[in-house]
Amino acid sequence: MDTATQIQTQLRDLHFPGMRKCWQTLMETRQCETMPLTDALQLMLQAESDHRRNSRQMRLIKEAHFRYSATLAETRFEAARGFDRQAIMALATGSYLTHGDSIIITGATGTGKSWLATALGQQACMDGKSVRYYNLAKLFEAIDDARVAMTLSKLFDRLGQIDLLIIDDFGVRPLEGQQLLDLMEIIDDRYGRKSTIIASQLPVSSWYDILKKNTTAADAILDRIIHTATRFELKGDSLRKKH
Repeated sequence: MDTATQIQTQLRDLHFPGMRKCWQTLMETRQCETMPLTDALQLMLQAESDHRRNSRQMRLIKEAHFRYSATLAETRFEAARGFDRQAIMALATGSYLTHGDSIIITGATGTGKSWLATALGQQACMDGKSVRYYNLAKLFEAIDDARVAMTLSKLFDRLGQIDLLIIDDFGVRPLEGQQLLDLMEIIDDRYGRKSTIIASQLPVSSWYDILKKNTTAADAILDRIIHTATRFELKGDSLRKKH
């Protein structure tokens, strides 16, 4: 086995796939014979860094469990529909994640709430942030399952550490009893530390009505979400009908 092949084998055994692929390219193009060692090493290190970053992005996207595939690059910015380019691109920088700020997206069915939430979530994954997407009903199912399995505290701990939690279909049905208390614990644990996106068909002015079975919990939830959140009120006909 010649030296070049030995290097490639060692890179494989050491689990440096980016460097291994770069080294293979340098061999195939004969650049390794003329390129200074420092230049070749720099290329290989950059290739490994790119590979690891891309792998992490793909893993974060997979773990987010998005319902849809949506990106900001594919988003149609129509101010008349509530898709404010300037506001959305300001969020794309990720500064809201650094400060633990929240986002509220409201609008009728099909106006693009889930799309915008997912596109922002996808961008967060590309920036190396952990994201989890939940339909609200599915979130409560996960909570119920964890309560039965006596792993609820672990679930709440995980939800509290996720950089961006997306809760879709908020307000489809009234919340009461234990559901209100569970949601209050999740929101309270994340408040000021981690960001949350809430998408709802109901305008914010109607949220209190679906939470009022427990006014203390309702006040706590709304106080931690509404006052400091960036809001998008999407309008227009259903995009699904147009499609």
